[in-house]
Amino acid sequence: MDGYAFEDNKHIFTLISMTKKLRIACIVGARPNFMKIAPILRAFEKHDCLDPVLIHTGQHYDSNLSDIFFEELGIKRPEISLGIGSASHGKQTAEILIGIEKVLVDAAENGTPFHRMIVVGDVNSTMAATIAAAKLLIPVAHVEAGLRSFDITMPEEINRMLTDSICDMLLPSEPDGVKNLQHEGHDDSKIHLVGNVMIDTLLNQVERAKESTILQDLSLESGKYGVVTLHRPANVDDEKVLGELLNVLVEISTNLPLVFPIHPRTKSRLEAFGFMELLDTASNITCLGPAGYNDFLCLTSQAKVIVTDSGGLQEESTALGVPCLTMRPNTERPITVTLGTSTLVGSDSEKLKLHLTEVINGTYKTGECPALWDGHAAERIAEIFVSEASRLI
Repeated sequence: MDGYAFEDNKHIFTLISMTKKLRIACIVGARPNFMKIAPILRAFEKHDCLDPVLIHTGQHYDSNLSDIFFEELGIKRPEISLGIGSASHGKQTAEILIGIEKVLVDAAENGTPFHRMIVVGDVNSTMAATIAAAKLLIPVAHVEAGLRSFDITMPEEINRMLTDSICDMLLPSEPDGVKNLQHEGHDDSKIHLVGNVMIDTLLNQVERAKESTILQDLSLESGKYGVVTLHRPANVDDEKVLGELLNVLVEISTNLPLVFPIHPRTKSRLEAFGFMELLDTASNITCLGPAGYNDFLCLTSQAKVIVTDSGGLQEESTALGVPCLTMRPNTERPITVTLGTSTLVGSDSEKLKLHLTEVINGTYKTGECPALWDGHAAERIAEIFVSEASRLI
């Protein structure tokens, strides 16, 4: 193809020897990626031999939220922003792939080539950027490698599987991820169990988040309310399913006030089905727009229960020791169920009601935090990259 590609590792060796730095393309695209990349960037920047460059695809972009996240998480502004925006999976993936390829090729032609890429999570940006780099023979590291829901109907599952299949450095957050990668035939030399970078950010921010005034602003008391987030199609696209879930939440809210930050996708469904009036008339359910990280962490860390279909919140609730009712039939993070505080309830409104009652009555299970979810995952990742740089320089 036109442009450039590394013919072999000797080419990489030559380029790095000239610069004395391992130049790393660090890809983000959606809100969860910010929380994952923040501690990695901080860890990389402590080492003179590493040169991280933050590239934002703009897959999910809100100027106000992005500004808040950069400030609250201490993330440097992206050196490169593609501004791709929302679109169908195919269109968005194609535009990200084209955009990232151009960035990588332009960098090489300008004499500042990228020697490695690091991607996080399972969004379209993760998969598309990995493909772009792999076709240019730039090695890619995947943070949260090996997570599997074994549900191929989930777009994220497709992204995870494709990304791992072409990465040369796999960085699982939990032992199940290691087992999945081994089962798929990946060589052990490529797999490094590093822990959970999301928990790095959580532990770094949790005390600061307590300075938020959101509890006072919403007239809430610590430990005496629940937090709800829903956005997956199985929960919000079916009028009957969504209506039954909302009826349970309205009923439970008479005993436990609920805070519901509404995802834009969910809001459109609530409006289309005429359910906003039900929420507006529920005096103990407070609906919010998207919140900044610290405000949201303040809410979740002091909640009595979290009801969600978010993968990241399953992890955070386990680290925080907060009961989590996961509105999904499966999860790519099984350790949050087997060891942590999460219970899978699917879209079953009766099961949701049963476990919410357990939480209110104090009979819900307790959990524990997995090993290596200790706030130092990013440091372990940086050590691997420093070791690579030392071999090549």
